[in-house]
Amino acid sequence: MRILLIEDDATTASYVERALGECGYLVEQAADGREGLYRATEGGFDLIILDRMLPSLDGLSILAALRAAGVQTPVLILSALGQVDDRVKGLRAGGDDYLTKPFAFAELLARVEALLRRKSASAQEVTRLSVADLEMDLLRREVRRAGRPIELKPREFRLLEYLMRHAGQVVTRTMLLEGVWDYHFDPQTNVIDVHVSRLRQKIDRGFEPPLLHTIRGAGYVMRA
Repeated sequence: MRILLIEDDATTASYVERALGECGYLVEQAADGREGLYRATEGGFDLIILDRMLPSLDGLSILAALRAAGVQTPVLILSALGQVDDRVKGLRAGGDDYLTKPFAFAELLARVEALLRRKSASAQEVTRLSVADLEMDLLRREVRRAGRPIELKPREFRLLEYLMRHAGQVVTRTMLLEGVWDYHFDPQTNVIDVHVSRLRQKIDRGFEPPLLHTIRGAGYVMRA
């Protein structure tokens, strides 16, 4: 499980990273708001732990930007601002849980585990995906756009499913290699480019607006 920790206090960040690492989580750090937002929108994280008071961009602004972009990664707010009004603002801004500093690691770990269980259960319950007028039925293995059936090969279906599950997020080449091809190394081939090109022809050609976009130097994103 990959966790993004957006925290500017070096002592807290080091402690949380080490302690969660000992529990088997892969923790990556961002020390300021703008870097944290950029990393979070790249996608690929199972959970975000977010401080509210950050340099360059505050935590609530990060939350608002993520939710506006369609990023639904669970967010645990970790903040010294612990009044009822502070917690309410954090949750209403899009946070999934709120833990005040100072905190006991046992409680932080329990909240992390609860959010990840909730995410896993939610992912298992999904049987239909949609982006604009593009619809995917995971049980029947059918894809339609504007009501018209689209025939996909198994790998194309898996690629589209991955992109639709991460709609609104930039999906990198590494994420696709691991999530669709089960490669944990870069084979240095154009296999992704070929499949994305074929998929785009099937789901976008003859339809408006285009849904599958290339983000130069970053990857791909599915959005209207």
